[in-house]
Amino acid sequence: MRKALVLLFVVFGAMMPAGLAFGHALEPGYLSIDQVEGGDFRIFWRRPDVGGAPMRLDLELPENCSPRRPPPPRFDGRAWVSTFGSECVDGLSGGRITIHGLEATRTDVLVRHSIPGGTTLTQRLTPDRFVMVVPARPDQISVVASYFGLGFEHILEGWDHLLFVFALLVLIRDSWRLVGAVTAFTVAHSITLAGATLGWVSVPSAPVEATIALSIVFLASELARVTPGRHRLSERFPWLITFSFGLLHGLGFAGALTEIGLPSGEVPLALLAFNLGVEAGQLAFIAVILALGWLGSAIPRVNRFMLNAATRTGAAYVIGCAASFWLIERIAQV
Repeated sequence: MRKALVLLFVVFGAMMPAGLAFGHALEPGYLSIDQVEGGDFRIFWRRPDVGGAPMRLDLELPENCSPRRPPPPRFDGRAWVSTFGSECVDGLSGGRITIHGLEATRTDVLVRHSIPGGTTLTQRLTPDRFVMVVPARPDQISVVASYFGLGFEHILEGWDHLLFVFALLVLIRDSWRLVGAVTAFTVAHSITLAGATLGWVSVPSAPVEATIALSIVFLASELARVTPGRHRLSERFPWLITFSFGLLHGLGFAGALTEIGLPSGEVPLALLAFNLGVEAGQLAFIAVILALGWLGSAIPRVNRFMLNAATRTGAAYVIGCAASFWLIERIAQV
């Protein structure tokens, strides 16, 4: 199986230039609406940074609000934010919140509407659905759908996490060991994701991101040293490696979720949905990679290419170079 997967580095090689500059997906937009009292609301609007300027997303509140649009944003070091107050006669229930320009992007916007008493409404707006009609009561289905989608997209657009999983698929030749390794990785990152998000564990994000890149460098090194007939520690006990590094990757997932925030009153549900979304994305990625590898091994000429030792070594260097780039970049940010 490992040999059948080497071909897929061609796919990664073609896609890597577009994603090499960042290991994670572009952060989603974020809109927080807190009801202070009566018809007074406090608005926090955050847009992702794109080339030193805010992404072209324009917020428009319902017609009964004044003002309906935010003031010019300021850069907080990671994104462009606007904080302002708005008076909405008769409240927001039934009103339409529109994110203009979202339909022309590939990102999402998470909307949270907090009402006095601890109630929070949460919805996820996408390029296909950029208008939100504010409901009167929280909808658990919308919470699950929003956070599941965020988790699914975060893992599929996170180049570093995907490259780590991909390296595992290439390195581990035994199917049952691969299943055990992926399971250990899942359990580990679920533990730290929950712990960090709930505030039980607190680790600065910059060292975590650098160590995640280092974990990929380690797997690339192990892959480059593969010797027929001999099994290195990472091949004999892969679950030990994946569990250890999974704890770090979970902290990385938690960093993204912390930036988004969790709805008060629905924290366990939102956390579970996000984690299930991450797992669904990871399993979908593995399924596609294995299917493509199987198809490649069925073609004689392609199969001979994949059996080439130089090809396997080159694959290890592709992984190592990409991860080293991220490692240097992230160490500079610490």
